[in-house]
Amino acid sequence: MKKTLVEILACPICKNDLLLHINQTDGDEVISGTLNCSNNKCKLIFNISEGIPNLLPPNSN
Repeated sequence: MKKTLVEILACPICKNDLLLHINQTDGDEVISGTLNCSNNKCKLIFNISEGIPNLLPPNSN
């Protein structure tokens, strides 16, 4: 995932901004890390693995 992609992404649940936390990079690519919702009530965390952000909403089981 390109670092600049975070500027256009939003939380799929509450539509607030996402904050990028990087664990591993390769140049401008984020290889692993998380995207954290900036809304204090939502607080969802989405993983980035192998450069792919998983923005699927959690299951409501």
